[in-house]
Amino acid sequence: MRRDDIKTPVISSSFSSSASAPARSESSRSTGGGSIRTSVDLVTAGRCHLSFLRLCSATSISDQQDPSLLGRSIRRYEELWMPMAAELPLNEMVLPPLDVHWVWHCHCLNHVHYLNYCNSRFGKLIDSPAIFDEENAECATERCREIWELKYPAEPFDLESSCSSKADVEKGSSDIYNMVEKCRSLSGLFSDAFLPETVYLVAAKSRYLDFLQLLKQCGKEGECSLRLVPTADIHFIWLTHQSFPVGYARDAKEIGEVTQKIAGFFAASATVEEVEETKRLWEEVYGEPYERAGMVIDPMVAIARQIFNWELIAPMEDVNRVYKGLHARFLMEVCVFLRREIQTRENTEQHFMRLRILRCHRSLKLDKSILNLRSFGKWQKTWHLFCEFGTKGVSIECRYNTTGCSFIRQTKLIDAANFTWHELARATNLAMVKSVGSMQGMVSATPPVQAPYLLKCVPDRVTDDGGAMVCDVILRERAFRPQEGRWLTRTVLNHVGRECFVVRTRVGKGIWRRGAETPNPVKWEERIIELREGNWTYIGGSSMGYAPQKVIGTATPQRSHPNDKKVIWSLSTGDCLTIMWENELQICLENETSKEKASLLEGRQLQYQPNQNHISQNSPKDEDCDYFTLYRPSSYKQEGKAMALINFKLLAMEFSPQEDAAVIILMCMALVRTLSEIRREDLAGLLVRQRVQEMQVGLNDWGSALLPSTTCMHLQPWYLNASKVLVSTEKTNSTGASLKYAAAEGKVELYRQAILS
Repeated sequence: MRRDDIKTPVISSSFSSSASAPARSESSRSTGGGSIRTSVDLVTAGRCHLSFLRLCSATSISDQQDPSLLGRSIRRYEELWMPMAAELPLNEMVLPPLDVHWVWHCHCLNHVHYLNYCNSRFGKLIDSPAIFDEENAECATERCREIWELKYPAEPFDLESSCSSKADVEKGSSDIYNMVEKCRSLSGLFSDAFLPETVYLVAAKSRYLDFLQLLKQCGKEGECSLRLVPTADIHFIWLTHQSFPVGYARDAKEIGEVTQKIAGFFAASATVEEVEETKRLWEEVYGEPYERAGMVIDPMVAIARQIFNWELIAPMEDVNRVYKGLHARFLMEVCVFLRREIQTRENTEQHFMRLRILRCHRSLKLDKSILNLRSFGKWQKTWHLFCEFGTKGVSIECRYNTTGCSFIRQTKLIDAANFTWHELARATNLAMVKSVGSMQGMVSATPPVQAPYLLKCVPDRVTDDGGAMVCDVILRERAFRPQEGRWLTRTVLNHVGRECFVVRTRVGKGIWRRGAETPNPVKWEERIIELREGNWTYIGGSSMGYAPQKVIGTATPQRSHPNDKKVIWSLSTGDCLTIMWENELQICLENETSKEKASLLEGRQLQYQPNQNHISQNSPKDEDCDYFTLYRPSSYKQEGKAMALINFKLLAMEFSPQEDAAVIILMCMALVRTLSEIRREDLAGLLVRQRVQEMQVGLNDWGSALLPSTTCMHLQPWYLNASKVLVSTEKTNSTGASLKYAAAEGKVELYRQAILS
């Protein structure tokens, strides 16, 4: 595959307003009286490094399964590209074919081997060009193509699989082959969604320079008998630095050769003793914890990977920006550290620290006794949570108990410190330290990344053909002209309870007139589902009004015979939802234009699958049957991707920004309609035709805070306890049996027939 065939994704920063200044070509950081300088713009280079890793993964270059093709790429690198690069003038900016470029990149990351290789073969160090612009990179590739075709007319510029042979495996260097094999995991190691953010890269570069200074200081004082272990952010910037061999070699003269002192990518695995020694030295020299939010030693096993659910190699494009009423969620990882600042003689038995969220989850109160923070002068990670950016920030409070009763607990505030997300964005290394009573609190956060959308359909009043609620208020406004048509209506709320859409199902036609006429059911194929964008327009401050006028999608049922165990829903978006239940339930979603296929799998699958502890402690055993996971095959991920999770009984949906909200909502309603017909049961409470009263907004908003280590159901992913987390916000009878409805809406048999038959 040609490099030109893949457009390099443009990385945008949603949290970069405080770091929008242009990066300098030379940077310095002073720590401990010393100064470390680099000749490479590591922030810009790091962003391009991530783009390159993503490009190689998307084209399967970095995960080449055919040994002969990999061997041929190495042969092309050693026998063709390197001799050609050695002959080029210094001012010639060219980039080799993508397969060769990947091998070259992997080789450069092992600086000592690459340096010895170049000096032994060519007598000089061959540099990698610093091209940070997409347009310039395309020009450099085309220039290389011209030179390549003149110099090697018998060798195609782009790798062709048909020309490979088993002999190519033996023609490549075994050392280089092992390096390339090792680098298969690079894209997975650095796949966190917040990595491309400018503020994160600036903080990572700052910590990298601190890390080099620590190495330099330890080398002078002879304190380092063990290797130092870099965190993922430091490791990434170090590898980025090495990807420019001449610049790195120049900088290494100042800092000394550090490869043997670092437990790096190509070195042996770090020991527990080396990890603890690195943490101790860092905190001793810089007075701050080494591992923080998004800056851990092994990100592959970090809990953040389970929460964020995305990989950088799959650039995420939000297709829902066209919906003005649908606001994106942004999630960030937060770590809170505490340490005792001064020794006090006060009675600390009744003193404790409390963490609260400033907005959206006011009910959150996480307490920690000061007696559990006995290590004077040492940082202790006290809380690790994930917050939406809309929560505004956190507050650390120092309190004490005024009563000794454990049942009626009264406390008094001693001191408090607020940490807002906007302050953290402007802070050095994305962390802030403030004093709280006799303690010091430190909050570290990652830049926010876009999280899945959360939507839920709640019951609402029946509407007519025009979208007006069937009620006396509308009748009086229309001079008592009867309302024609009956539609079962649901309002779609987002994670903070804001109206986004109105989804309606047609159930009846005609009008209602006292003692004379009543709406009649429509034919099965006329029971379409309609989705409108926007919120309700209410009349005179009442709860009655009109649905939004903009229709953005419909779903129409089709079947060849009433007894067929197959239903096809044709969506106006160009998608086709097929539901079959001949032997077992099979659901398929196919786009008629692109021919892309997806499947709806029963239960919580892939990253949504709960572990055994969650199932045994919290969730009912049969709750997994209430879910369907939207699964799409992936060219770069063998197990595919779970793009959405639907709880059809609660009409709750979580879906990736890459999925169209209109498709997900229509699919959810079509699914519950069909399943209700199959099982002859109102599975999702569709018979309820009355508005529900939601809990107070801001008390514990859906998904506003996640604390994986807690047993509180409101602080865990919603799909682990959906029947409690979501249903508890409604104050109504889900069956609708005891509710009274206006006669103008039509008889209950009208709605039972539309739902159950």
